[in-house]
Amino acid sequence: MSANGESQEVCVIGDSVPNAQLYTAEERARRDATPWTVVQGVLAPLQFVAFAISLVLVIRYMATGAGYEAATASILIKTAFLYIIMITGAIWEKVVFGQYLLAPAFFWEDVFSFVVIALHTAYLLALFSGLSPSIQIYIALAAYAAYVINAAQFLLKLRAARLQMRAVP
Repeated sequence: MSANGESQEVCVIGDSVPNAQLYTAEERARRDATPWTVVQGVLAPLQFVAFAISLVLVIRYMATGAGYEAATASILIKTAFLYIIMITGAIWEKVVFGQYLLAPAFFWEDVFSFVVIALHTAYLLALFSGLSPSIQIYIALAAYAAYVINAAQFLLKLRAARLQMRAVP
């Protein structure tokens, strides 16, 4: 409610309908009740930590030529986190919105997640097919750039959800 007693709606970035609510009351109740919300809340920061450590190792390898094995292991760990969070996120969307992926509230985040997964998978293909380390690392960096964009999308959505929580009695 605003100061003059009018109800306020929260505009969600990326939604096709201006002033759309991110969650209905029923979806919010399902979101709050499912353990998958906690799983996502734990996995997301762990994935970011894996990303940050890996990025340092990748940059170190690029700068010095040393540490290829450590950089590779870190990229594999980051990729494993990505796959796990994508699977658990799809389950979360099914519980909250009734569909595994591309629920209207998270449509664009999911679409870009496919780009992130495709790039991480391309890295795995480059690694296991024996492409040169430099090509592998450049693919990993492209995957990481896409991950940063996707993480920003989800952070903006989390912010919108918090704003909606304040606006809804």
